Amino acid sequence: MKQSFEKKINGIYAITPNEPVNFDLVEKVIIKYKVNIFQYRHKTTDENLKYEEAKGLQKLCSIHNTLFIVNDDINLAEKVVADGVHLGIKDASITTARKVLGKRAVIGVSCYNDTKLAIKSQDNGASYVAFGSLFDSTTKPNAQRCPLEIISKAKEALRIPIVGIGGINFNNMQIAYGAGCDSVAMVNALFKRG
Repeated sequence: MKQSFEKKINGIYAITPNEPVNFDLVEKVIIKYKVNIFQYRHKTTDENLKYEEAKGLQKLCSIHNTLFIVNDDINLAEKVVADGVHLGIKDASITTARKVLGKRAVIGVSCYNDTKLAIKSQDNGASYVAFGSLFDSTTKPNAQRCPLEIISKAKEALRIPIVGIGGINFNNMQIAYGAGCDSVAMVNALFKRG
């Protein structure tokens, strides 16, 4: 039973690349890097595919005692009984996500480089906040940068975990931890290794 979700929001936070899911690779990544939290992010319009992929990932994460988060889609998160949802600035509110997913759901919020938004998200019941892009990102090359000092300031003001995102790999992840991140999100460093 997954008791305290916040305690699991540390270490490597894996996010799927925006392509069809390779379940064998996902399982290898979860095991090899002891992934505590895993986010399904696939910007496809094929709702059946999204459901099948999310359901398969939810099962895998359950087997490995990894939190399973769905990006953006509260309804999909509810359908596959995910542990929670991650919301961007244009997505539904924390309140809406709570109503649909329940008070035990993990709700993450993208705060980009905005400490005030992070504090507001915490006050509204977010489980964690994400800041980034911390470094140059190939996944989102035009993403707004978040200076590391903002993470350090946010750490003093927040009680909930901070996830760093954007261009993080095994060479620079200690810099993100040093700035105050509890967890580091990775896509390419995990799934695009040559």
